[in-house]
Amino acid sequence: MAKHEPDLSLLFHALADPTRRAILTRLAEGPAPVTQLAAPTGLRLPTVMRHLSVLEQAGLIATAKDGRVRSCAIVPQALAPVRSWLDEQRMLWESRLDRLDDCVMKLMEERK
Repeated sequence: MAKHEPDLSLLFHALADPTRRAILTRLAEGPAPVTQLAAPTGLRLPTVMRHLSVLEQAGLIATAKDGRVRSCAIVPQALAPVRSWLDEQRMLWESRLDRLDDCVMKLMEERK
């Protein structure tokens, strides 16, 4: 059985939600206060805070509080495990497809 990295599961869980992906897209432009992140979602602040908590637990964002204002910033290097895993999967499937292509070509040549 394959070893499952818990951090990878947390990352995929965090990325699975469209609201969280939208928040990350916004934070890719630069840090933002929570109220600014909540505005376009149409969600209540406690719901947005739960989404931010999931992102923070996955290590995708960092939050800081300055007085009464909580700001968030993206942590781009946190996506490295996802990138690595996807690259491994791509190489695996490309290899399998190449072997399948070779097999099909061989069968077609044998039928001629």
